[in-house]
Amino acid sequence: MQRRLFTLEEANELVPWLEATFQRLAPALEELGRLQGRLLELQRRRRSNGASSNQEEVSRAQEELTRLAQRCEDTVKEIIDRGIIVRDPTSGLVDFPSLRQGREVYLCWIGGEERIEYWHETDRGFAHRQPL
Repeated sequence: MQRRLFTLEEANELVPWLEATFQRLAPALEELGRLQGRLLELQRRRRSNGASSNQEEVSRAQEELTRLAQRCEDTVKEIIDRGIIVRDPTSGLVDFPSLRQGREVYLCWIGGEERIEYWHETDRGFAHRQPL
């Protein structure tokens, strides 16, 4: 499958949608982290004394964790399906494959930025981004 290449204008048109999508995703990611911690605690208590948490409570936590993880995955997939590379869903860090001076580069955006103003080589990351 051919990778989609974005112009700066095309990528910038998606910034408001990305911002809204990551804002919708943020509470789910926070809850996912909280649930993972709760499930670990329930499992730890079961191992230590066998009776502190019942299997029903563990099962409910696992079901909720699975449901929430699927919701997060579906949201990230929405972004990926548009040809955008998701680097960090928590901060909203993404790359848009693009062409610059005849070679493929990444236009780089992170949640909170109003528009895309940086790029970096495909073998480099966020720390090496340069102004457009």
